[in-house]
Amino acid sequence: MMNASDVSKGQAIRHHGAVCLVLETQHRTPGNLRAFVQMTLRNLKTGRSSVERFSSSDKVELVSVTRKKCEYSYREGKDYVFMDPDSYESVSVPEDLVGKARDYLTENQAVDLLLTDETVAAVELPPTVALKVVSSPEGVRGDSATNVMKVAELETGLSVQVPLFIKEGEKIKISTADGKYLSRA
Repeated sequence: MMNASDVSKGQAIRHHGAVCLVLETQHRTPGNLRAFVQMTLRNLKTGRSSVERFSSSDKVELVSVTRKKCEYSYREGKDYVFMDPDSYESVSVPEDLVGKARDYLTENQAVDLLLTDETVAAVELPPTVALKVVSSPEGVRGDSATNVMKVAELETGLSVQVPLFIKEGEKIKISTADGKYLSRA
């Protein structure tokens, strides 16, 4: 147990019985009120983020989280199989723990597996991924008004808005935070 004011970004705490990753922490002292710590937490089971306030002296339970670099290998039924590139061990992760990360996973994609008590708690993607465009309608000549976009389907089945000049077969960079087009890869 430690004071809420001593918790920093990247650590994991137990909050309302669930393990949560601390995404951001701020120490605030508003006007004539008492100081408090405001934390942005991501529940590792549900993937939902929330903003919580703690008194500076509140005690929170710290949970040990280890990160393991792995590569996505293949899908087996409802499980996703990841391989540790150092030891060549396979780790099966259930579909519900992978969540929205499945829209960005391609073979040999490097990810971080977050482990609590030697069990996988979450799959953490890199900030951007390069994916191949599978289908994209041709841009119509004359549709050159500012920022005209079209829908493109990517190799993972994800559909994103892309500029008119993107064609089938090209690789593009996608943000894993919001699923938006960034640039050509």
